[in-house]
Order: sequence, then structure tokens, then C-alpha cells
Amino acid sequence: MIRGNPTNRRRGSMLVAIFAALALLLAACGSDDDDNGADEPPATEVDPGDDIGGDDDDGDDVGDDDDDDDGDVGGEGGSIHFGWIPWDEDIAVTHLWKVLLEERGYDVEMTQLDAAPLFQGLADGELDVFLDAWLPDTHADYWEEHEDELTELSTWYDEATLNIAVPEYVDDIDTIADLEGEGDRFDNRIVGIEPGAGIMRLTEDEVMPGYGLEDDYELLEGGTPAMLTELETALDNEEDIVVTLWHPHWAYSAFPIKDLDDVDSHFGEGEEILGVANNDWADDNAEAVEWLSNFELTDDELGELEDLVLNTYEDDEEEGVKVWLEDNQDVVDAWFE
Repeated sequence: MIRGNPTNRRRGSMLVAIFAALALLLAACGSDDDDNGADEPPATEVDPGDDIGGDDDDGDDVGDDDDDDDGDVGGEGGSIHFGWIPWDEDIAVTHLWKVLLEERGYDVEMTQLDAAPLFQGLADGELDVFLDAWLPDTHADYWEEHEDELTELSTWYDEATLNIAVPEYVDDIDTIADLEGEGDRFDNRIVGIEPGAGIMRLTEDEVMPGYGLEDDYELLEGGTPAMLTELETALDNEEDIVVTLWHPHWAYSAFPIKDLDDVDSHFGEGEEILGVANNDWADDNAEAVEWLSNFELTDDELGELEDLVLNTYEDDEEEGVKVWLEDNQDVVDAWFE
């Protein structure tokens, strides 16, 4: 057996120890790098299906968990995520409450949806509050499905009705029943709004078959702004048109139009507009719930608010709200007593 020099062996051992120490040091540095990387939050995966806010003012996605953090009360502010539909009264009052709550320290977000996913979002806790629930008829199906998960806030308007309307110069048509057999003069169309709206469901399922209109007319789906544009264009050209409309709405004071008498009450006997909230959010935000439960508006107050928010300041809804507040501070103060 060949044996090496003991001195050389000792030197070799020392070198091995040094290299081993260096290896351990390098490994430790690499471990620190890994730890730092692990401490960084993972990239959030965005599901394209969550981006359902369409015309969302704030670019929010339903399903953003931050929107549902429990808000502090007692004047320190909290968070509130409004769902809204593009009905004029809802646009106006949701922006009103956005301004009022932000002034009181709340973090407010808004997401536009059709009625069905909006009520689902409320029930699931992805949304907190909706201010434009029409009961007992328009949103009856959604309410019956989700009422166990929802808290009623204020009934802030109690003279709501759904209607079929025509220009005033259509003087030989006074009831919805009078439309039967007159489809050709109206291009065989009833110009409607968003497909998820309760008025669309009732018009298609109750009003049209109830008055024998389903063979002569097609109910056009679209949006409220598109319907109003068609209405204004027809009025400017003195053309006949039939539209779905409702009270409250600023169009009745802006345009020469009339409601057709629903003689058989297929739209129901009139409705109330109320705010509703997710149960868990309501339990955790007693202060905001109390304020929202005091909310109410008259026809004149709502009409003025809608006109400012939707027309005069259509490019800056919150500025329209602030102008309205200048003349209606006493109304608002009562909600916060």
C-alpha cells in the first residue's frame, strides 16, 4: 500500500475543510435569497370572468376580497362596495352616497352589473349595498332567491311604477291594449333597456302576452342610454315610438311623453324602491346602516338630483352631487342625525 506524506495529508485535510466552509457559506447565502423571495406576495391571477363591471366607474372587479373587509364604525370610516344598475335614479343616488360616505372617511367602490349577478354578488358578500331594489314586483325573483342573505335598509321612494310610454302626439293610443294591431306604425318594436332588468322580464312575460302584443312587436334589448337616445331622436322627427320607462325618471319632465294605461295591471300596482345590504356587512357596519336607513327623497328632490348628475354634469357626476348638496343640505342632515 502506498501511504502519503502525513504533512501533505494534513494540508489536504485543511484544504477540504476550507472548501467545505466556503460551500456552507455559499449555501447559506443562497438560502437567504430564497427566503427573501418567499416573503414576497405571489402575483395575483386575474380571472377574466371576474371583470364584469362593464362601465364600472372605478375599474373594480367583483370578487376583490379587499372590498369586503369589515369596516370600522364610530366615525372612523370603513369600506363599502356598491353594486349599481344603469337606471338613472340608481346612478344619481349611488353617486350621492359615494360623496357623502367619502366625506365621512369611508373607502367607497362602485361596480355596475345587471340585476341577476348584482343580487348574487350581494348574497355572496362580493358586494355590500344596492340602493335600487324595486319591490314587490320588478326584482321579486331575485329577492325571493336571496332574501335570507340580505338586510333591508330604507324604503327611500314609494311611488315607483313601471310603464310603457309613447310621445304625446300619438293621441289615438292611450292604453297598452290600444297597441294591439298597430305594430306596423311603430316598426313592430318596443324599445327596451338592459336584458336583466325586471321591467324587461315583466314586459315580455306578462304585459305583451297579456295584451296580445307578442305577435306584432319585438321587445328590443339594449341599455337605458340607448333607449333614451332613440326616444329623443323619434321625438325630434315626430316619429311614433314605444318605449319601456318608469317613475321616477327625469325623461317625463324633459320630453313630451305619456304613459299608456295598464288597465289590467300586468305591471303590478306600483312599487317601492329600497336599499338592501349583505347581512354580514350590515352586521359589521352599524353606523353606515343607520345612515342609509334614514335615507329618503321626494319626487322633486330626486328629479333635481337626476337632472344635475345625468345631464348638467354628465361628465362629472360627483360635481353634480355637490351642486345638489348646496341647495339640499337640510335634507341630508336629517339622514345623519
